[in-house]
Amino acid sequence: MTIKKSGEKWLVDAYPDGRAGKRVRKKFDTKSEASRFERFVLSRAHEGKSWNESSGDTRKLNELINQWYGAKGMYLKDAVKRKNCLLAVSAWMGDPVASKLSPSDFLQYSAYRKQEGASEKTINNHLGYLNAVYNYLRSIDVIDYENPLARVKMIKIDERELSWLSSDEIFHLLATIESFTGNPHILLLTKICLSTGARWGEAEGLTVRNVTDGKLHFIGTKSGKSRSVPVSNELHREILSHLAKHKSFSPSHSAFRRALKASKIQLPKGQAAHVLRHSFASHFVMNGGNILTLQKILGHSTIVMTMRYAHLSPDHLSEAVSLNPLSNIMSQEAQVG
Repeated sequence: MTIKKSGEKWLVDAYPDGRAGKRVRKKFDTKSEASRFERFVLSRAHEGKSWNESSGDTRKLNELINQWYGAKGMYLKDAVKRKNCLLAVSAWMGDPVASKLSPSDFLQYSAYRKQEGASEKTINNHLGYLNAVYNYLRSIDVIDYENPLARVKMIKIDERELSWLSSDEIFHLLATIESFTGNPHILLLTKICLSTGARWGEAEGLTVRNVTDGKLHFIGTKSGKSRSVPVSNELHREILSHLAKHKSFSPSHSAFRRALKASKIQLPKGQAAHVLRHSFASHFVMNGGNILTLQKILGHSTIVMTMRYAHLSPDHLSEAVSLNPLSNIMSQEAQVG
């Protein structure tokens, strides 16, 4: 096996069955993709199977899912969960021959899940997971046919209501949490999320080495990119003191949910600790914060996600008051009068 740079690409040049066997040559955009493909080809050769089956493909969907997992899926953050989800979808459809899967097969599955109470987002996720399997295996020539679900459209979902806590609600929530006993972490974790816009899991992952120079350094984030957010001296000292005593934060999301329920603050279904992140972002914008700065603080990969908060800006679309046609007419009438 050989991986080498070829122009702007990385070339895998291999004889997985020895020099007397078939040669495999394929280019990738990154070295990591080339390495994954190399391991995949070697694994298939070790099993006595071809990495690229011939036409008339009769492999079942489960087999493709497992091949995708070995070549790509196992490197995802939600690897096992994703694989189990895909196998469950396949099982419902009877583990069909992957090349024969039709859009109507998935639409029947979609209708069933909808009747069972699954959300549109969940159904879209499952379609996306299957698309990822077919598209990736096609890109590395494990299958020689196009994604049979390519024409299936995602369900259009209305934008979810962004809930955030008012100053009075934040004060009430903190007071409620202070009255809780048994979990020493939830009050400080709540303060961290409200002060930095961090996700609950990101806050729980903080250790002493992530708290330096007046900043909190979040690693292992949803986007995979680390980011640093400054905090007040008071909060910085409180976090260091807490970690010196407890060494680390223990999983406390369930305790937070209980405290939130005890506070009787009403939130849309499905929202709990994430309301703290929304609250940080909303107050940041309402207090005149810059939307581009907010993007960096929250760690959004694109500005599109951050723009959800733009309407809370004090001067957002304020021209609508002075530049609408009725305002102009009334202004002219006032001048004539």
